[in-house]
Amino acid sequence: MIKKLDLLIIKSYIGPFLATFFVSIFLLLMQFLWKYIDDMVGKGLELSVIGELLWYASAALVPMSLPLATLLASIMTFGNLGEYNELMAIKAAGVSLPRIMRPLIFLNIVIAIAAFFFSNNILPYTNLKMGALLYDVRQQRPELNIRKGVFFTGIDGIIMKVKDKDPKTNVLKGVMIYDHRGQNGNLNVTVADSGTMVMSKNRQYLFFTLYSGEHYEEVREQERYHRENHNFPHQRESFGKQQVVFELSGYEFSRTSTELFKNNYQMLNLKQLEFAQDSLRREYNNRLKYSMKRNIDGYFFKHIVQTKFNKDTAINSDKMFKEFDNRQKVEAIDFALDEMRSSKISFNNMIDDLDSRKSWISRHETEWHKKFTLSVACLILFFIGAPLGAIVRKGGLGMPVVISVIFFLLYYIISMMGEKYVKSGEATALVGMWFASAVLLPLGIYFTYKASRDSQIVNLDFIFKIYSYFEEKLSSK
Repeated sequence: MIKKLDLLIIKSYIGPFLATFFVSIFLLLMQFLWKYIDDMVGKGLELSVIGELLWYASAALVPMSLPLATLLASIMTFGNLGEYNELMAIKAAGVSLPRIMRPLIFLNIVIAIAAFFFSNNILPYTNLKMGALLYDVRQQRPELNIRKGVFFTGIDGIIMKVKDKDPKTNVLKGVMIYDHRGQNGNLNVTVADSGTMVMSKNRQYLFFTLYSGEHYEEVREQERYHRENHNFPHQRESFGKQQVVFELSGYEFSRTSTELFKNNYQMLNLKQLEFAQDSLRREYNNRLKYSMKRNIDGYFFKHIVQTKFNKDTAINSDKMFKEFDNRQKVEAIDFALDEMRSSKISFNNMIDDLDSRKSWISRHETEWHKKFTLSVACLILFFIGAPLGAIVRKGGLGMPVVISVIFFLLYYIISMMGEKYVKSGEATALVGMWFASAVLLPLGIYFTYKASRDSQIVNLDFIFKIYSYFEEKLSSK
């Protein structure tokens, strides 16, 4: 009986979990496409490249989809059981709610462990591949799209304009080409009545076939012609048909080596993050000692002593200043002001450098804690969703979706706030990254306690009594 019950609970949970997980991935993937649509459209990318990018992006979206799927599936599972009185019948048979939840607790522990291995081993790899591929897509130059009446500058050293363009045959009419590859201005101009263009298969050359046109080139090689004469020789050539070849750069899709991105904190596992943090902290401490020593040694009076007196000679700065004449006093004051300005700039640069290094360390610490927070979040949200489903007793996609979105947004907003505080240095990584879990854990315990005793989440009678008590006290005064 118990084994069949466990199988029933697990089967009831698996379906909503998988459905919610893949729907969440799809919705987040649409958001990803909307965000990077400008970087991909019009660049002639192959479907295999786009498919590869979406595959890696889907894997990178798992940390957001998994907690939401756990929360919604648990609410739907126990909400359906409660709505059709199956949960009541099971409890009437003497099975408590914690016992009903037990198979799903073990299942979610397995999911949490799998989530940890995914975050530590698979996610860094997918982030590396996606980061490198997204960089290549952004560097890819757009397809040649020559619009009528608009100067096109997509080819290095070439500016062209067409009066009209046939959308069906792609025949260009009224073609004008300025060749600036010699960097001498508009000395080389070609005009044609019409023309066509074809790009080579390797996307390295553009072939222009021009019809009924003329080519103008101004000649300035001879020294006897000067600009002040306002008279330069030029060549003019008429043609019935002419083919022009332009070499293209940046239009062919090339893959950048992932070695350039492998040291980013999002591409590292736990051991690599720990090693990177040790190295960064050591560099930070060395930089701090060096900067402090350099700025302290650069103080004004020490500089004066080292340059004008013996290092061991004691001096009275006030007495020395009074012995100066007016010109020397002005020079000394100006020199002191320059030194203070230099010291201030040096200190500010030191502070900026140290803050930047500290922020980079915080990012590594944040990523280290993320490896664990995903797994813990899945467990906590399960203990929020399962008892809530048993209490509200509503299945389907209505109330469970609303409740899931509310709690997931609460978790996500608190997580983002904590991460932001860590990166800005306002909180430690331990506090910032675990703050969301610390807030939601008591809620999970409270909901589980209430659901196991079939009591309301909020005791309205108790709240009414408190309200009446304070109202009576205020009216008596």
